[in-house]
Amino acid sequence: VQLQASGGGSVQSGGFLRLSCLASGSIPHNIMAWYRQAPGKQRELVASISSATNFYYADSVKGRFTITRDDAKNTVYLQMNSLKPEDTAVYYCSVKWIDSTAEWTHIWGQGTLVTVSS
Repeated sequence: VQLQASGGGSVQSGGFLRLSCLASGSIPHNIMAWYRQAPGKQRELVASISSATNFYYADSVKGRFTITRDDAKNTVYLQMNSLKPEDTAVYYCSVKWIDSTAEWTHIWGQGTLVTVSS
């Protein structure tokens, strides 16, 4: 399975963007997520959604970002509203699942850059 992320760009503070991540195949019982990495900082989990639609949001994005998934399209989305300059980062999508050996498999897409200017 490969992941292809898209939707990054440059916006002004208060603006919005929608990121998309298409998986090349379907994976049952998985967790799809968006991470981000700002310059000089560690990669952090932004939001995740499981096949059972359990959600996680980082405190910094709660109320502004929404993660959704369309399993028919093997796609996960991240709607980002009220963007702030501190949201500037490279955003990565990921998917993980428990494989046939009962181990977690975690794959990443390429990053997409989001730049928010003040």
